[in-house]
Order: sequence, then C-alpha cells, then structure tokens
Amino acid sequence: MLRLSFFFFFLLLCSYVQAQDSLVNGHVRIIVHNGKVSYYFSNGAKLENTIASIEERTAGYITSAGFGKHLTSVEHVTDSFGIGTRLNITHEDEKIPFCFVQHITMYASFLLIDAVAEGGDLETGNISPLSVLPVQQGSLSITGSDPRILDVPFDNDNWVKVLTPKWPNANGISYEFSAVYDKYMLSGLVMGSLTHDFWKTGIVYRASATTGFIDSLKIYGGAATEDNESLPPAYGGLDGTHDHAPHGIMKGNVVSSPLIYLSGSRDIRKTFEDYGKANTIVAGKLTWKGYAPVYWNSFGVEGVLGYSKVMMPAGVIKISDFIHSLDNFNKYAKPVLSIDSYDQGIYTTDLLASLGKYGKKRNQQMGFYFIPFALWTWKNSIDQQTLNGTTTLLQDVVLRDKDRNPILYKKGDWAAYPLDPTHPATRQYIITQLQKAKAIKATFIKIDFLTAGSLESSVRFDKSVRSGMQAYNMGMKMLKALVDSIMGPDIFITMAISPMFPHQYAHTRFVSTDVYSHLRDDQPGFPHWGSTEASLSAGSHLWWVQGTLWPYTNLDVAVMQRFQQNQELTEQEVKVRIYAMMTMGSILGDGSDFREKLATERAKKYLDNADVCKFFSQPKVFTPLRMSDGESMDQQMSFYLKGDTTMVALFNFSKEQQFKETLFLKDLGLDHGKYLMKEFLSGELLGKIENDSFTLIVPVKDAIMVKLIPEF
Repeated sequence: MLRLSFFFFFLLLCSYVQAQDSLVNGHVRIIVHNGKVSYYFSNGAKLENTIASIEERTAGYITSAGFGKHLTSVEHVTDSFGIGTRLNITHEDEKIPFCFVQHITMYASFLLIDAVAEGGDLETGNISPLSVLPVQQGSLSITGSDPRILDVPFDNDNWVKVLTPKWPNANGISYEFSAVYDKYMLSGLVMGSLTHDFWKTGIVYRASATTGFIDSLKIYGGAATEDNESLPPAYGGLDGTHDHAPHGIMKGNVVSSPLIYLSGSRDIRKTFEDYGKANTIVAGKLTWKGYAPVYWNSFGVEGVLGYSKVMMPAGVIKISDFIHSLDNFNKYAKPVLSIDSYDQGIYTTDLLASLGKYGKKRNQQMGFYFIPFALWTWKNSIDQQTLNGTTTLLQDVVLRDKDRNPILYKKGDWAAYPLDPTHPATRQYIITQLQKAKAIKATFIKIDFLTAGSLESSVRFDKSVRSGMQAYNMGMKMLKALVDSIMGPDIFITMAISPMFPHQYAHTRFVSTDVYSHLRDDQPGFPHWGSTEASLSAGSHLWWVQGTLWPYTNLDVAVMQRFQQNQELTEQEVKVRIYAMMTMGSILGDGSDFREKLATERAKKYLDNADVCKFFSQPKVFTPLRMSDGESMDQQMSFYLKGDTTMVALFNFSKEQQFKETLFLKDLGLDHGKYLMKEFLSGELLGKIENDSFTLIVPVKDAIMVKLIPEF
C-alpha cells in the first residue's frame, strides 16, 4: 500500500510539474516558457532564456523558440548516474519537417542535457543543446566580485595556455568543458560534454559589459577550427582543433547533440571531480594494479635518439648501470628504459631487444615509443612512399582537407601527415609497431601526436565514419585492442600530444606539452615554452583528471642538469620541478644524461630520496587552494593533499615578490589541534601549528612542500 501511495503521489507531482512547466530540487529550479529554459541554481548562478538549436541541411538554422508548439512531460529515471527526474520538452511546428526534443535530467547535484531531432532524412554538423543568445534575451550570471571563465584548448599541443579571462569583455572558445566562477569564492558553474564518440564540443562565449554577466554562450557539437597564424597561440592561433575541413555531418532519422553535464556549485573543484567521474560512468576508464611506473626517457638527452650521436647504445648501457645503483628508485616498480623517437638505422629492433636483455639483468623494463595516426616524412614524398609495414601508398592513407588535398598536420620540409584511423593499412602499420614493442619485451608505451587521428577529412576509407572524433575514437579502441592481443593486458600506456577525450584507452596523459624543466618561459637561453611554471599553471585547472579519468597524470620528465642542449638548470629549479610533479600526481620520469657528474649527484639527492620514491610509488594529486590566474608568469599557487599526514605545496614563480600565504586548517580538511610542520625533502622542523591557521613564506622563484604531522 505504501509503494502504491508513493506511486500516485509521484504521478500527481509529475502532473504539477508539467502543468507549471517547472522542475525543482535543492540544487536547481528549472522553468520552461515558449521554447526557452531558465535555470536558477542554489549558489546564485542563473542561466535565463536558454535555447537549443540545430543547423539542418534542408531546414537551415532553427532554435527551440522558433517552433510553434512546445509540449512538456516528466519521467522518473534510475540509471548509472543515480536517481533522477527527466524533463522532456518536445518542440513541433507544421512548417518544420522534424520535431526537436530537449532532455533535461535532474539529479541531486547536477543536470544532464541533450537535444535530439527526429524526422525524415536529417543531416547536421552543428547542434546545440544549450545556448545563451542576446537575440533571445538570454543571459548567464554568477555571484561574486571577480568572475572568471575557464578557456581550455582542444589538445595539449604547441604549449598553449589554459586561459582564465576576466569579465567583462572576455570572448573566445573553450573545448569540451569550461567553468564560470568567482576567483575568490570558487563558486560558479561547471559545464562539459560527456560523449566523445562523434562530436567535437565547442563552448563559445562572450561576456557582456556588465561584470558577472555573459550574454552569449553556446555549447555545441560541431567545433572544427583551423589554426590562424595571425592570431596569438591561445586566442585562435594554435588552441583549436587544427582542422582543415568542416566538422563531419551526422545523418539519420534521429540526430543528437553531445550529452552535456551542467552543475551550479559553491566549490567548482568538487564539481570538476564529479564531472570527471561522470565521464567514466559513460565511457569507463583503465586502472593500474601495483606500483606506478618510474622511467628514464631518452628524449631529455637527444630528441631523435642517435641522430646527433649524443646518446649511442653504449651510453644507454651507462644510464642503465647508474639507474641500477639507486636503491630507493628501484624499491617499488621496476624502472623503465623508455627509448623515445629514435634513428632506425642505429636503434634497430634487434639492438633495442639487446638493450632490453641488458636492462632485465638490472631489474629494468623496456619502453617503446610510436605515433599511431601520423607519419613523419619528407614533404611531397607521399606519392611514391608506402606506409611503413604495408604495401599501400601513403597517398591512399593520409587524411585530406576540404579541397581533397593531403593535410600537413605538422608543416615543414620534414613534415607529418595524418593517417586515416579507419584504413586497414593504418591498422597494419600499428600492428607492425606493436610487434616491434613485443620483440623488445616492452611493458610501457608512449603514444604521441594522437590529435592527427581526430582531424576532419573529406576522404575516409570507411564511408560510414562521418567525423574526425568518430574515427579517432574507433582508432583508439582498435589500438587498445591490438595492444591487449599482441602484447598482453598489463601494458602501461601514456598519451603525449593528444585530445583529452576520449580518455578511456590509456593510463595517463601529459598535462601539457613537453616540459624542459626551466622555471619560466621567459628565461634567457631557454625555449620560450615548456617551463615548470607553464605546465603547473595549466595543471592547476586540470588536476581533477588524476583519479577520475586516469589513475595518474604525466607532467613529463624531470631533468637533473639540462634538457638536451639547453643551459644548465639550477638545483632550485630541479627541486621546484620535483614538487610540481608530485603536486600533479604525476608518474615519475627522468630525462637526464647520467654520464654527467652533476646529474648523478642531484639524482642521488632527489630521485633516490626515500620519501620522494615512496610518494611516486602511488602518486596522489594535490587539490588547489589558489589556482593560476591570468597570463602572467609571476604565478603564486598553493595546493594541499589530505591524508594521515597532510601535505601542503606552495609555488612562487615571481622573480620579484615573495609569496606569503595564510592557510586555514578547515580549508585543508583538518580539525583544530596541534601539528608539527616539517619540510618534505629534508625533514627539517619548520615550526608548530597551535592555532586555526598558519602562514608560510616562499622566496622568489622557489617552492615549499611541508608535511603537517599531528602532535598527540
């Protein structure tokens, strides 16, 4: 009887909601009116008069407000996300040859939103489940005095920054996810796509002249942006999808938008964790048993190994011998000799196999590097050249632009051409590479330049594959299946240059592009990219991916003395680099030339430190207290890691101003009490905490990591 009474009560509730065209819980109130939807979140954030839209081949551009009839219904749902209530809004019009349906599913702390067109033979390359447009009197607003919007590049290539533009007058496009939030309160909105098997999702925004208001925001499937060399890298120059053709077209009697996660939160840090977990509910994720890998990577010494004869095989043997001498570095996972891109004439498969046998005697494993969806070769040689490991001409496998010309993924006389992930020759090429990896008994694979496989193309082998992301997702799924079948299931996979999504085919991904380990991008004598500051600034907004999308992150290698032929690093820079890697929950990699005395001395101090090695055996990511803000290199950031022994890490990349930070125990998840404060590396007692807060001061160009030990 109780269950029956509840059922009738729920029907009455649904009838009430439908009649009033509204839905409410403790998190959000939703109001529907004339094809528009408004959202009022409990943290004060508002999305008013939002619409859905579709650009259909025959009917043209149509919004939900452009239909004549709007019908609502409500249903109870129980699924992998939990218990929720779904509001269905069906838009119909006699003059429009299809109906348009918005689905808004309300869970306890977030919404899932999508839009579906149903009708005849439909085609679209641009569909939005949620847009705020001035012409529809739409607006987005949040509370707080200093609002920001998070602007994320499509991939981690080209050392492009993660932006945090101030309002008003901010405008741009973020890819796959974003947030609008107050700098001080961290209250705001988190939004992002949960489906990454067809659409590239763009979030186009323009803040109004009024602080705290956005009058234009469009979340849509169909983002395809070409690099524009006349623009700054992070503002359209290099931050987009790098496409040379329009986004692919979804076709069928039913076409649907990406599924969008939306949540108004008083703490966007927690909400980003939930967003990451939501992605794994949809697509799953890889896990890793045992200790996290540690590795030495040859790229830190010589780019193409053997090309300049800086690191010949005898040198690798010396590296192996030195690594074997580090007791703590060898205490957990067997160290990996990760041989990066190499001169095929010197580092043959047989030679790599012999190095693997030598390493095995030193209790070491082998790593393998390859590029699944691109091939580096001389420009304009593809008409005569066959794809490695196949009899197929390269010209038949490369992706092509809107004019059907071969795409140059990386320009230059020595260029990279993108390969069609759906082509059988690409599959065969990947098989030959994995067979090499198996021949050298590799257990660790670094895959690079993956974005090439996601490019839109006017030509594909598999005609049923209609978008770059669809092809890339299929290619990554194929790659993981081939790794499992050829090499076995316990192979660690790290992604270097790549889109963030789909995430489920690897164990970790680079937070940023290659890191050269110098402190700042503006240091004389170093490249104007690849610094610890730039990578940690990006990571301070992407920290949540560790433990949600992947077991670990990868902040690239540390370097004890110099990266390739760059200037020597100071010891302080080495320490800051190690602390940054720890803070991001990265696996531990090193790229040093251990034939150099200074490199070996520092390695014994930092890489073989017992506490450092214990941490990296199972790295955990720190939560940001103060994230990077703006584009200055003078970033001052703070993080904490809650545990039996809570840790705090502060970074000061300023060259002139010390960093003074007052931290409150409650913000670290700690109860009032007495704590000893010790420096992480040395164990030196820095002081005692007897109040509810404490202050740390970080000198210029330095970092501090402390352990807070309860004093009983």
